[in-house]
Amino acid sequence: MKKLLTILLIGSLVLTGCSFGKSDALSEFSKKVEESNSYYLEGQMEIINNEDTYTYDVNVSYKKDDNYLVELNNISNNHQQVILRNSDGVYVITPSLNKSFKFQSDWPYNNSQAYLLSSIVDDLNNDENRVVEEKDGGYVLTSTVNYPNNKKLVKQLVTLDKDFNIKEAQVLDENNNMQIKMTFSKIDLKAKFDDNKFNINNFVTTNENANVDNNQDSNTTESNTNTDSDSNTNTNSNNTNKNTNTNTNSNTDENDNNTDDNSTNKNNNTNNNTTENNNEQTQNTKTTATIDDVIYPMYLPTNTYLKSQEKVDKEDGERLILTFDGDSPFILIEETVDKSDEHVVIPTFGDLTQLSDTIGVVNDNSVNWYSSGIEYYVFSDKMDTHELLEIARSISVIPVSK
Repeated sequence: MKKLLTILLIGSLVLTGCSFGKSDALSEFSKKVEESNSYYLEGQMEIINNEDTYTYDVNVSYKKDDNYLVELNNISNNHQQVILRNSDGVYVITPSLNKSFKFQSDWPYNNSQAYLLSSIVDDLNNDENRVVEEKDGGYVLTSTVNYPNNKKLVKQLVTLDKDFNIKEAQVLDENNNMQIKMTFSKIDLKAKFDDNKFNINNFVTTNENANVDNNQDSNTTESNTNTDSDSNTNTNSNNTNKNTNTNTNSNTDENDNNTDDNSTNKNNNTNNNTTENNNEQTQNTKTTATIDDVIYPMYLPTNTYLKSQEKVDKEDGERLILTFDGDSPFILIEETVDKSDEHVVIPTFGDLTQLSDTIGVVNDNSVNWYSSGIEYYVFSDKMDTHELLEIARSISVIPVSK
């Protein structure tokens, strides 16, 4: 009997110890994140869309009182977008266009984010049926997730090392297929940032910079013109002296010199006028972007078809309008975009969503995004948001030719 009790006691201690170790993984990881007043992390995020994988370099800076800075760089086309939250609101910034959308949004608290530590912790703590397992000397924590704009994303697997540091987060669909993978390469939970870190002006280009460049070019041109003028004067003087010493008829020499001087002045004036005209033409010439290939959706709702397409010239590019008709009619607009001289902030109603290769703006009846030099709009008064997003995601599968 005593032997049996001893065995049961040892077994109970072993089981208790294992149970404590698993629960300790979540509590220790949560404690690390929740006690951090600021952090900086680097990593790489993969987003899978059908057979295509889009890879981003991700940098995240966080400081208490709702300051977030997420820098996403698409490795395939080097397209950078920035999500910024500060006391003024939430911005999605595209530095290459000198343009940003401004939201009054609950981001990042209104849906899961695989690259934000607080979001991962919230998902784990909010799921009462979460599972914690020991694996390969560390821990794997499984919980549900909240992606309201992508219902097929249902759960996440979070991998911690033996010291409860996060190494990886995977987001899976209902068939346990990985759709998002975030690999963390660097995390500093005691990062220090200056007060200007979360200021939108860090990503703004102004005309002042362009004017500095233009002034530098102007000064260089002026300097070169003066140098050429001095050189021509010296050359003409030497030629005049040479003619005077060589020729015996002074009247002929004088006439010749006058003729030479007049010819020289005439040529100089002609050259100067030509140069000025060329500079004027160069300054007035502006490259017009074009849409080389029409991009069609890979997904269409049942009984929906392309009714018409029309290309319209803009002042600085082109706009393509595709009209779809049938049971689920919608319009797709594709248009070229150029970088603005002054930073443009567009107040936006709606919310931001992560598409495969970019960040989109989603509304009740529209989705808008920018990718590879083209801005896209899909809108319909007959379709719901989820169907519009299906169309948007199917468009981003195909890279745009340039």
